[in-house]
Amino acid sequence: MASKHMLEGLIKWSGRDHWADRFDQILEDHLAPTCEETGLDIEDIVSTIGEDLFMRTVWACAFEDFLTREFDGGENAIDDYLKRRGWKESATVRTYIAAMRNSTMSLYEISEIVRGTSFRARDLIRGGEPILISERSATQSLKPWDRIAARVVQVGSRMQICGGILVFNHETSENFIQGIQKFDSLSSVERQKLAEANALDVEDEAFPDCSTTEGLRALAPLFTTFWLVDAIDRIETPRIPDLRNAERDELMLCEARYSLAAGTAADDIRAVLEARPEFRPTSATTWSWIEAGKSGAKPTEAASELGEQSREALTFETWSDDGTLVLGDVRLDDNTLVLSVNSAQRSHRGCRMLSDILGRRVGPPSVKTESIEQIMASRDSAMPNQLDIPEDEHRAIIHDHMDRHYRDVLDQPVPMLGGETPRAAVKTDGGRIRVVEWLKMMENRTAKSAEPNSAMADYSFDWLWIELGLGELRR
Repeated sequence: MASKHMLEGLIKWSGRDHWADRFDQILEDHLAPTCEETGLDIEDIVSTIGEDLFMRTVWACAFEDFLTREFDGGENAIDDYLKRRGWKESATVRTYIAAMRNSTMSLYEISEIVRGTSFRARDLIRGGEPILISERSATQSLKPWDRIAARVVQVGSRMQICGGILVFNHETSENFIQGIQKFDSLSSVERQKLAEANALDVEDEAFPDCSTTEGLRALAPLFTTFWLVDAIDRIETPRIPDLRNAERDELMLCEARYSLAAGTAADDIRAVLEARPEFRPTSATTWSWIEAGKSGAKPTEAASELGEQSREALTFETWSDDGTLVLGDVRLDDNTLVLSVNSAQRSHRGCRMLSDILGRRVGPPSVKTESIEQIMASRDSAMPNQLDIPEDEHRAIIHDHMDRHYRDVLDQPVPMLGGETPRAAVKTDGGRIRVVEWLKMMENRTAKSAEPNSAMADYSFDWLWIELGLGELRR
């Protein structure tokens, strides 16, 4: 990716004479639809996303779009600059600038990242095989299966990306692709009207197919609009995942504490709990509260402990080895009995049951609840101290846990696969496509949520693709 200083001379040149006015118009083309959509003016947009991010993304994308435009009489800023000032630049910079002249913004999916060296980019709009991109700085922040809007140019024998990059989330990129497909299905008159309404640069009466290079070149401001509207929305309305348990209750951590009545011993409580099928002992002082009489396959709307993705919500739940749903945990803590569950509904249900079966052996419960918002707000102070074990051993433990978790997931229903297990879904062509998308989304979200250089960040999903017979599609 070219650094901004490589274009310093060109940027200064573009601020002169009539070029400055033309760039201002292109920048307005990139911003006007967002202003209309959000009700913000340009200054508000800059302050909302921050000046630094604005310059690295929106301004950079608008400037690169400006550099490819032809104005009255076919005038172009790069042609003019190279003709009048190109002699001041090194051969490397001249070659790069010339390559930008006919570049086109498109949407790419990232894979095979080699930090500090390269990655592969698959064009999600025009299709074709993934392209090897020589790159240093961007590889430090990109994650597997990220989707980016960028310009790919050939400089000598190598393919590179230009500086204006928009990292799309999966949902927004899908909406963009679907929007292009709908646009291409319109009549030529409808396309032209829509193009004009979105300030797209088209002189011909018939707007070309968006899946062509010519069509994509005219769509450059639309990439900015989709990305910017989504970015502003996420900043103004932070998204807290919709977390629910297997019964679709809103996730809330609840702890009910019962003080043992005078004269009640721990053995009295233990005897009552171990006589009930709902409580399965896990140690001398702890029990799992289970859904007695219900075991076997996990329901399709539920997901495993690391939170598999459904279209509507993330499900967080714990299951025993035999498929029994674990509703909560109970422990004896000195003269106190503690019930821990993950929803207010389960807390009410569990407290009612414990009060009924224990009777006068315990006093009334004291219930403490903590929402996901509260947990996130206090996560820094609430983080436990790290275990004092070697880093490589800690990493091996985390990787082993993830291996066992995902091996279990392969044989469990996944909502994104229509309730099929991954092993069953790959038996059909359509199922293989869905499983590939599920694997990409899971890997991408794991990479994005992990701390840099952590055990989760360097976990390899290669074996999952191979296990499902999809190794050749991991590119």
